[in-house]
Amino acid sequence: MPKVLISDALSPRAVDIFKQRGIETDMKVGLKPDELKAIIGNYDGLAIRSATKATADLLSAATHLKVIGRAGIGVDNVDVPAATARGIVVMNTPFGNSITTAEHAIAMIMALARQLPAADKSTQAGKWEKNRFMGVEVAGKTLGLIGAGNIGSIVADRAIGLKMKVVAYDPFLTPERAQAMGVEKADLDTLLARADFITLHTPLTEQTKNILDAKAFAKTKKGVRVVNCARGGLIVEADLKAALDSGQVAGAALDVFLTEPAKENPLFGRDDVICTPHLGASTSEAQENVALQVAEQMSDYLLTGAVTNAVNMPSVSAEDAPKLKPYMQLATNLGSYLGQLQDENVKSLSIEYEGSVANLNTKPLTACVIAGFLGAQIESVNTVSAPAVARERGIAVTETRHDRASDYPTLIRVTVVSDGNVRKIAGSLFGNAKPRIVEIAEVPLEAEFMPHMVYVRNQDKPGFIGSIGRLFGDAGINIASFNLGRQTRGGEAICLIAVDQPIGDAILAKVRALPQVLRVRPLTF
Repeated sequence: MPKVLISDALSPRAVDIFKQRGIETDMKVGLKPDELKAIIGNYDGLAIRSATKATADLLSAATHLKVIGRAGIGVDNVDVPAATARGIVVMNTPFGNSITTAEHAIAMIMALARQLPAADKSTQAGKWEKNRFMGVEVAGKTLGLIGAGNIGSIVADRAIGLKMKVVAYDPFLTPERAQAMGVEKADLDTLLARADFITLHTPLTEQTKNILDAKAFAKTKKGVRVVNCARGGLIVEADLKAALDSGQVAGAALDVFLTEPAKENPLFGRDDVICTPHLGASTSEAQENVALQVAEQMSDYLLTGAVTNAVNMPSVSAEDAPKLKPYMQLATNLGSYLGQLQDENVKSLSIEYEGSVANLNTKPLTACVIAGFLGAQIESVNTVSAPAVARERGIAVTETRHDRASDYPTLIRVTVVSDGNVRKIAGSLFGNAKPRIVEIAEVPLEAEFMPHMVYVRNQDKPGFIGSIGRLFGDAGINIASFNLGRQTRGGEAICLIAVDQPIGDAILAKVRALPQVLRVRPLTF
């Protein structure tokens, strides 16, 4: 039975979901890092919010951990590369708090426009400074949207409802999507020059870090108002302060800061700055939604292999998981076959999909091929870590789908190019369930994958089959199946022999000594 640890406060309904699905669940909130490290090795899953820090040090002790589920969108508190290297799936819940965060951004825009916090403070102090708090309307103003993903698109929709014009900057926003959203797609400089309000809805990456700095503020319309409910590192806080001091920026509303918790900050104490303590996702509805969502996602993965909203591997829906399962085994075995034959430095690995498999979600299958290939040479590699390991080793991986006719209703072909060789293998499913080899090095050859096999490349000459059969017989090795293929009569042939037990080095040496044998290699599946 899978076992999950919940280390941050989640809804009791999330705990119920785990338990109802047959997953043993412990909730231990507020553990110190060393306390968490001492017990993490007992769990298959870790469910967290933002308090728990899944560091590389913690993950080094997570010997059984298969999945980390973050109830929320940001995974800044998870060392994703370290998790990936250990084969741990990292999931988030990007949609559970989208509306809540978008509404907070809209609330910040309205609060900025009418100086509500400062007006409230003044009025409750017994003052009546009606002339001091002259606001601006948002209707007819231009909203500059930096980041037009899930949350950004909701903000745009709400802003359009307030009769604002929306200009969006997002490298991944297509013209068609911009048109459907009702926004104008623009480059960053154009947005900065035209916006009356700017709101940020982008993750913190090397490309977006410090996206609003002194140079950016100098390009804005004088009197622009800035809202950030995304990530603190998107704005250079010292540059924002300078822009506020000069009047280039009329006001700012910040829900996130470079250092959190933000107990002190150069922007605090100003009437032209509104600050909230990272409340973007803080509604009862959002907290409930993300907790339930992460429980369902983690349960699906641990029980069925379905992967949803993973940040470090392709997604596999619960519907697709059973369909893909036999293909994943086939893909893994094909990769493993080539990995066990590989001696040279690998340059590229290409996977081709033909027939019915080409219509499926092939990303997980490609990950299986890579994992099978590398797993034959490296310990502790799986479908999560394998693509990253391949990139580190400089292996170029490509996948191609074909709609051309094939001799088989479904086919996966894998080609490895190395310094000295090109090796190929193709496989299919018999009865939509049983993985089979159907071609090796463009030689037609049908064989089942068996636990113990011997690969032999030999000269196609009379006497070979009898010689190797006698050799195995004399050694007391039973042959389970014998599969032979050749391209031309009298040329080279390929032989796959399944045996009932592993073949020792002494027997392999005798096989190599046979006059017709060119190469021999033991295989395990």
